[in-house]
Amino acid sequence: MLNADFLESDLFRRAGFSHAFFTRRGGVSVGPYESLNFSISVGDDPPKVEENLRRAAATLGIERQRLYFASQVHGNTVCGLKGDEPTAEILQRQADVLVSQAPGTACAVRSADCVPVLFADPRSGAVAAAHAGWRGLVRGALVAAVRELEARGCSIADLLVAIGPHISVEAFEVSPEVAAELQAVAPQAPIVRAIGGGRPHCDLRRLAHAQLERLGVEPRHIDDVMGCTVSDARRFFSYRRDGKASGRHLSAVVAR
Repeated sequence: MLNADFLESDLFRRAGFSHAFFTRRGGVSVGPYESLNFSISVGDDPPKVEENLRRAAATLGIERQRLYFASQVHGNTVCGLKGDEPTAEILQRQADVLVSQAPGTACAVRSADCVPVLFADPRSGAVAAAHAGWRGLVRGALVAAVRELEARGCSIADLLVAIGPHISVEAFEVSPEVAAELQAVAPQAPIVRAIGGGRPHCDLRRLAHAQLERLGVEPRHIDDVMGCTVSDARRFFSYRRDGKASGRHLSAVVAR
């Protein structure tokens, strides 16, 4: 079995959390989904996606049935995991944030250009994964993740956060209306830029930082795992670049 390719956070690695921001390499899917695609709904062959998931679980050091993700709807709904639920049951739930304190349970999200954000509490071992596209950032997906971890006894000051590869500011051109909506949720951070004299571009990474720091997350506890999904076709899928016939990445962290 080939190894699934992934990127990792130095902060999470040093804290002993198994995690991965998987790229598109090291799987068995073919065509526009080549090769490490994690979504059946985009049109890929289900057995191939399942093999990719087995490879991801092996990379994380867990059993396949402990690797969880939900049906994402660009919202702020949280799904808590005990770690013994059937994965198919969780997949039927609509949620963009997964949280767990059960050791050996992986919280994961899927993305193409949206922002995958992983959370870990070094004291309790609790983890969370958030899917935060521009709509999710506006609707408070990251806020929901932090508040849920806080409600479970985690100290915000101790939280570690890793922000994974996504569409870069250079590639994320939006309408003036969307730019205004994004800027409104982070008034303290200049996230809108004019590039090339055209429509506005928005910096989702800077917006995520601003929201997290406003919640009380220490800036030194936020790790940027870099990569632009649009510009790097060799390593990443991109809906904006390739349209509907494009794969989805997986980003996951395992409760300790």
